[in-house]
Amino acid sequence: MNGLRLAVSLLTAVPVGAPRVGRDAGRQAMILAPVVGLVVGGGAALVLVLGEFLGLAPFLRAALAVAAMAVITRALHLDGLADLADGLGSGRPAGDALTIMKRSDIGPFGVVTLLLTLLIQVAALAAAPDAPVAVLLAAVTGRLALPWACRTGVPSARPDGLGALVAGTVTTRAALAVTVVCLLAATSAGLAIGRVPYAVAAVLAGVGAALLLLRHAARRLGGVTGDVFGALVETATTAALIVLALHL
Repeated sequence: MNGLRLAVSLLTAVPVGAPRVGRDAGRQAMILAPVVGLVVGGGAALVLVLGEFLGLAPFLRAALAVAAMAVITRALHLDGLADLADGLGSGRPAGDALTIMKRSDIGPFGVVTLLLTLLIQVAALAAAPDAPVAVLLAAVTGRLALPWACRTGVPSARPDGLGALVAGTVTTRAALAVTVVCLLAATSAGLAIGRVPYAVAAVLAGVGAALLLLRHAARRLGGVTGDVFGALVETATTAALIVLALHL
């Protein structure tokens, strides 16, 4: 339960008290991160259902749902995405890029990346059949990127911060086990809406996109940071939503 409380505390604005913090708790929190996706995605799904009840247009419902996810997470993941874009986009060595990422302002790379990501998320969610289920799957997939980012062999880019707390704490076997559970859940959700291939493909595409970004970021920065984690969450979420918007 402490690991779950820490996961909720780190990944959302939901008040859960003060959990114990340590490497073991951090490992548990990252393994349980997809569960937090149910909280974030559930809030967005509720907004979608309410918006449909009120007769709002699909694009407006989707925009409000994405806004709800930003509120629930305090926009931390979006902030991480923008910071990582600025750091990697600068083309500077790892130390300078990390310094850029730590600044409180957002540069042009961050602004463009943030705007395009939000636009794609809203457009994809507006086009997705059974949008409430789609946003739940996407939110869970986004947090599924975290066990993979914290697996053994991936170092922290800094000696402190969230990266130092959780980097290298999750075994590859544990990350695979969590992924299998998420794929089974996606299959069940897909059966409920008659879109099993899309649901499974969304999870795989989300994790795949996150792993590609993780590889690039870790190579450029020398490891992971809290900003990298946030960027991975948004990348996986966006990739999953794109797949779920397909009509093939």
